[in-house]
Amino acid sequence: MTKNSNLGGRLAAAALAVAIAAPLAAQQSPQIDFKSVGRGAPVMVDAAALPVIGAAYGGGFGGPPGGGAPGAPAGAGAQAGQGAQGPQGAQGQAAPRAFIGSAPPGQTPKGIQPLQRDMFTSDDFYKDKALWSDPRYFRCNSTVAIEDSWTARGAIGDKGPGTMGWGRCDSDYPREAIVSPYPFKTAQEHWEALKAETKMHSITSQHTYATVPGEWTGRYGRGFGDTWYGARKMQVPTMLSLLTPQYQQYLVQETYHQGNTNVAHWQSQYCWPEGFMRRWHAAAVRDHYITVTPQQVQIMAGVARNFITNILIGREFDMSGATPRLGADVPRWYGETIGFWDKDTLITWTSNVIGWKVHAGFEYSNKMQTIEIYSPNHDASGKFVGLNHEAIFYDEDALVEPIRIVRNFTKSGELTDDAPYVFIECVQTIFPVNGKATPLPPGSRFEYEVLDMYGRPWGHLWEEYYEQNMQRPEEEDIFNFETPRQ
Repeated sequence: MTKNSNLGGRLAAAALAVAIAAPLAAQQSPQIDFKSVGRGAPVMVDAAALPVIGAAYGGGFGGPPGGGAPGAPAGAGAQAGQGAQGPQGAQGQAAPRAFIGSAPPGQTPKGIQPLQRDMFTSDDFYKDKALWSDPRYFRCNSTVAIEDSWTARGAIGDKGPGTMGWGRCDSDYPREAIVSPYPFKTAQEHWEALKAETKMHSITSQHTYATVPGEWTGRYGRGFGDTWYGARKMQVPTMLSLLTPQYQQYLVQETYHQGNTNVAHWQSQYCWPEGFMRRWHAAAVRDHYITVTPQQVQIMAGVARNFITNILIGREFDMSGATPRLGADVPRWYGETIGFWDKDTLITWTSNVIGWKVHAGFEYSNKMQTIEIYSPNHDASGKFVGLNHEAIFYDEDALVEPIRIVRNFTKSGELTDDAPYVFIECVQTIFPVNGKATPLPPGSRFEYEVLDMYGRPWGHLWEEYYEQNMQRPEEEDIFNFETPRQ
């Protein structure tokens, strides 16, 4: 990406200095007693130590100041809690929500020179590519704040999208804390290095029923800590800097339509698959149910969908196909996973994934692979309290270099302690009608287009209905088998 403003560079340097100075939550870093070639590197920045940067309204249930549309100026009535419903204001009415950000809708932050053209005033984001690296193009908002902009907590203003509020231009999650700290270029290299390391210092790569760490089996609470992938603490250009040019364009396309045209296409709206990387999204999963056996470790979680990871111990990938795999040479929504033990630490490799997306996050390709490390966490007395989950993501099509997410699962009980896992089913009530998500009651009839689920169906809807007059760069059609004329 081309820098057309030094704001991004100054912001990144300041963010890194502040974030590193902030105290780390000790449990965020894996507990390891030796220096490994490919696991256990300390977490550089604790996301919980950084502020939410996007413009929004938070707290209470009274809506934005003034009780009117998001961004309406706060008046005396709003300060007194009038014009809203709830328990905190006058006569049992709720006080208004507080604005989060640097400038509410319709205003500009002090000391910031707005761009003449930004995401909220542009009629063609493709033509603005040179501006994508400037946080001001997104008004210093995160992808999540832009996704929320037209909701009750959003800061789009009463004449959106042009009145969208500004997030914090003085904060960001540093890129240096996102990219992998390890030297490997591929998941295979990483996997082989960890296996070689394990052979040198450990005699345990597989367990029996007598030695398997059975204390892992149980239920783990939802609170696995804040991570950069939650995207509330990160400027959009920082996320874009992780991506190749094509995938930068995909992310800006989604961000533009969520904030400018107010046309979102979320997987859950249409009961579409959620995809592999949704497992790391805080809104998509709650409790994790883990079962450990010598042959397989199973991890189940769900809210948006059922996320079931079967880790097959001691298996080896077939390397003859498009990507490493176990079964047929056909990609799977959540991939296929193999693993081995390093004493009481489980190391896994996932491959053969179907490329997809996470809304307010970036898209990824069929080449996405991960190396994941599950390490036990112990308290000061040595008692097992949960698991550290370190994941390194490799995708040569989507990512310019590997990235890492580290989080923790706190064990909350045994599988028999509470209600069993509730299997999720999705019943569709929202349909893409004329390119926009539309709730429909039973008995409704409309013209339905069967979308290509493997061809970015969300992108097709935006391009077909909302980008007719935009100058979209031509993409190579990989399904065109015609021989070009000489």
